[in-house]
Amino acid sequence: MITIERVPWEDPRAVALRARMDEEMHERYASATVDEDPAVTAERNRALSVDPATVVSSVLAVDEDGEAIGHIAIRRLGDETELKRLIVLASARGKGAATALLDECEQIGRELGADRLILQTGDRQPDAVALYEKTGWNPIPVYEPYIATLPWSFCFEKAL
Repeated sequence: MITIERVPWEDPRAVALRARMDEEMHERYASATVDEDPAVTAERNRALSVDPATVVSSVLAVDEDGEAIGHIAIRRLGDETELKRLIVLASARGKGAATALLDECEQIGRELGADRLILQTGDRQPDAVALYEKTGWNPIPVYEPYIATLPWSFCFEKAL
């Protein structure tokens, strides 16, 4: 059984899961950045960063043993409501945690009065793309600030 908890961005469990995600993304994308201009890398890192002041909520998926196995954040990006930093531990994938996190984000979006949610993912995350397609997200053009991450980015929306 998975329990969903809304927590602050600074929650140590959320911080640990985001660090794990950073490690996994580094592994997936490292070969693509080997010969990259450092200025391009810096601009992409800026585009992918999250200003904690924009975060509305962080959400954890917690298993029956009390271990945080998944995380997602909801932030304001201009007039939009955007999802960031979705991760489910590899050992817990396929058990519904990601879908539960996305469902909670839809609820938060409705509470915020959002008409839709948006998100960005990358071309080396086919598991994420498959999840979004399976759960009713629709592709949209890459939006700012992710133009700096082309051609690696895919963006999606879900009407609420």
